[in-house]
Amino acid sequence: MTEILSSAQMRAVEMAAIESGATSGLELMERAGAGVVGAIRDLWPEAARRVVVFCGPGNNGGDGYVIARQFARRGWQVALWAPLDPATPDAQANAQAWGAFGPIARTLDSVSLDGVIVIDALFGSGLTRPLAERFWRPLALAQARGARIVAVDILSGLCADSGQVRAEAGYLPRGADLTVSFQTPKPGHMLLPGGTMSGVLRVADIGLGAEVAALGEGASVARDVGGGDLTRLAKRSGHKFTHGHVLVLAGGVGKGGAARLAARAALRIGAGLVTLGCPPGALIENAARLDAVMLQPIPEPKAVPRLLIDPRITACCLGPGLGVNARAAALVAAVLSARRPTVLDADALTLIARDAQLRALVHGACVLTPHGGEFARLWPELSGALSGKKMAKTDATLEAARSIGATVLFKGVDTVIATPDGAVAIHASLRDRHAPWLATAGAGDVLAGVICGLLARGFGPEDAACMGARLHVDCALAHGPGLIAEDLPEMLPRVLRQSGV
Repeated sequence: MTEILSSAQMRAVEMAAIESGATSGLELMERAGAGVVGAIRDLWPEAARRVVVFCGPGNNGGDGYVIARQFARRGWQVALWAPLDPATPDAQANAQAWGAFGPIARTLDSVSLDGVIVIDALFGSGLTRPLAERFWRPLALAQARGARIVAVDILSGLCADSGQVRAEAGYLPRGADLTVSFQTPKPGHMLLPGGTMSGVLRVADIGLGAEVAALGEGASVARDVGGGDLTRLAKRSGHKFTHGHVLVLAGGVGKGGAARLAARAALRIGAGLVTLGCPPGALIENAARLDAVMLQPIPEPKAVPRLLIDPRITACCLGPGLGVNARAAALVAAVLSARRPTVLDADALTLIARDAQLRALVHGACVLTPHGGEFARLWPELSGALSGKKMAKTDATLEAARSIGATVLFKGVDTVIATPDGAVAIHASLRDRHAPWLATAGAGDVLAGVICGLLARGFGPEDAACMGARLHVDCALAHGPGLIAEDLPEMLPRVLRQSGV
């Protein structure tokens, strides 16, 4: 998994490298500038060799002066607009160095924006207050004139830590065409709306890998779960019980589809056995739709503790199609009291949100998988802070996990996974991992089943949630348009084979 550093963490990494004597601020700016220039030339080799660089007063602007100079040295036509004087020593030094190549425009009256590449080096990740209209309006003007926008570090007006817009009197009609971050992505490149406004994302290595690794040893560093090795999913030798037994509890007659989707997904991800427990009246309906998944009549909730006497049942899935009634609440209480690894989804989350006694039974081996509405029912204050732009989704999810004492997977295009001990991971279904086909009924039930199957196989809650989120999108991408929930489990064999499992 790739580290995702907050703006404060990135500043700490840079300062550690500078204070150790390994590099200097000016050298880091040269590397950053080279990274931006290289990304532009790689992405748009056919582009007309004309750039306009917008420079702010801080070190982001300092990067902009370097970029302008490096393009000028390559023979590009370069114009530079700086509405404010440079305010940091390194930015001042690079502004002075630019003087040998061209003037600094204080207004845009003399600068042509038609069809050029505009480099946004105005404020970047150092932005601490809403961006004034006089700074973002020129970017909007450039877009209107057909310019491509390249954001240095992050598009000015976006919070690097939350992805939320910080701007006065409106904002850009669309995002950047290209964003170049340095050493690692930032949360704002992954979380909405910043993730969708970052355009193509490139991460330039500026030689701080050792410092990032050292930071990760002593601080809570978010991680991107969009890639990485899946070979741990390969099965070792053994019999079916070696690979775990999943129990999925279903609702009554006509309500079993969601549980069947979860059961099928748990089986496809490699659980050795999967049993679907349902009221006796629903057995025939489920038997007509299932073959490899076993069936167990659950005539009343007190049958569950007797069933869970069997230690070979290694994980449970509660919620998909379970219902929101007294019987379902009793089933949730029975399973949680057994303290097996458990996925809580859909109706189970609604029941827990309504009943403090049920909520108190949630334990550290659980994974909760709420979407936005379910999250709001479970944690209304956190949801309010999130919708009011007072909290980042990463922070809200982490606080939720700590408050309930279990792993929380907050679903969305920007899925966030957090654990009670402070681990945070993000899966952004954006850019080359954009999978809009997942917005279909039953997709969440499949995700719950995949995670439960991984729990049954012995993976911990964090690992199961992270791999489940990644595989869920992998399957959607492998299928493509026309996807329905039933297709997702059937794509798992292909995805696993392609991943070398």
